Amino acid sequence: MMDNLMLKQNGKWILSLVILISAGLLAWSLQEQWLPVVQGWTQNKGTEGKQAESKGTADTHADEEQHDHAGHDEASSLELSPQARKNVGLTSDKLIPVKLKSFTRTITIPAIVVERPGKTRITIVAPMTGIVTNVNVTAGEAVNPGRELFKIRLTHEDLVQAQAAYLKTLGQLDVERKEIARIQDITNRGVIAGKVLLEREYAKEILEAVLKAQREALLLHGFSSAQVDQIDKTRRLIKEHQIYVPRLNGQSGEVQLPNIKIRRISATDDSSLDPKTLPPQSLFIVQSMKVSKGDFVQAGDTLCVLADYSDLYLKGQAFEQEADELTRCMEKQWPVQAIQEVNNKEKKLLNHLKIDYLDNQIETDSRTFSVFVNLPNQVQYDAVRQNGNRFITWKFKPGQRMQLRVPVEIWEKQIVLPVEAIASEGAEHFVFQENGAHFDRRPVHILYQDQLWAVIQNDGSVFPGDKIALAGAHQLQMALKNKAGGGVDPHAGHSH
Repeated sequence: MMDNLMLKQNGKWILSLVILISAGLLAWSLQEQWLPVVQGWTQNKGTEGKQAESKGTADTHADEEQHDHAGHDEASSLELSPQARKNVGLTSDKLIPVKLKSFTRTITIPAIVVERPGKTRITIVAPMTGIVTNVNVTAGEAVNPGRELFKIRLTHEDLVQAQAAYLKTLGQLDVERKEIARIQDITNRGVIAGKVLLEREYAKEILEAVLKAQREALLLHGFSSAQVDQIDKTRRLIKEHQIYVPRLNGQSGEVQLPNIKIRRISATDDSSLDPKTLPPQSLFIVQSMKVSKGDFVQAGDTLCVLADYSDLYLKGQAFEQEADELTRCMEKQWPVQAIQEVNNKEKKLLNHLKIDYLDNQIETDSRTFSVFVNLPNQVQYDAVRQNGNRFITWKFKPGQRMQLRVPVEIWEKQIVLPVEAIASEGAEHFVFQENGAHFDRRPVHILYQDQLWAVIQNDGSVFPGDKIALAGAHQLQMALKNKAGGGVDPHAGHSH
């Protein structure tokens, strides 16, 4: 029984195997008919998959591009690399949010650095006639008050006679005093009457009056009181005369001579006058030398000219129509700015200057008047040589040209940008607003513009808080124009 069942199962398995082998042989014999159909179906499935993948990638890139350029108009937007930003000067301090602030409208007038009349220059003249025997300074040197400038050997006959007369009177007065003392001793013993003593007293008073007149004559000749006292003490004529740097009283501008003595006064005689310790503001500059050693000079001849450059004037030239605005600036005590051009690209501002006064005379030809502004000076270079000579270079020099910015009106809550932030093309003015990695060009209306600043109308083109490129606007405008010109057409010269 069991054997019959196993024979039936084996027969079925053998029959199935024979059928499969027969079907395989039949398919192999018909492969030229069904194989191309299967290969075409497989290729179509692969192409559709690649197209779907490519479409998905393109859609993703389009979405990203649309997201990156949201809010941009490619015709007025510019993307800059970090290197390009540095090239046009767009550093972090040149990209700050716009804020409303007050703006002072100014007028600009040309100006030139000038000396202060009556204070800057001091002319040293020869007080007496003689020969210059010693010159102790050089042109351009800085000299301190009390420094000996020249030594003159006196040759004028009147001066010699005046000293000789003074000495003669001193001798006669000495003799008269001795005689009075002798007569007083005799009179006390009753030998000589008092009338004789009284006559001698009168004679002494006459000599004292003559001596006083002669002393005043010596002072008029140019001697100082110390020199005349020295004649009294030594009873010798003064053969040489020293000339010293005067002292300048800063409050009144009055020139005062130092306490001159016969001994030579130099920088080492008084530690308070040491040129190494004195500040530059207390020194004079030998502006020019007029004599040399051995020259013969007469009383009143110029020996040298000293200059005090510590305080100068800026002399501006304003039109007569600007007089009221300048007067209002003085009344309001508004500070004045000066613009100094260092080079063609850099300008420096001098702040907190004050108008001293306005000239009360208008020039008939140019119809302008002068404006005088105080200009405190600064030392740029200060050096002391081994021989003790000191040389100073001042920052501001007479003859330098500048420009004065005089405030005339104050505007509140304005958008104020530097002129470097404005790009112009015809009647249009633009600023560039930072928007992500791009800079968007925005048209603006300028209410007022001067050499340094521009006031933008708050009409919605720019809002407070927007980051504006405060420099390089002209370069950005040129780059945008180059971009608008477009590149080379890749299809040029091809027919489709």
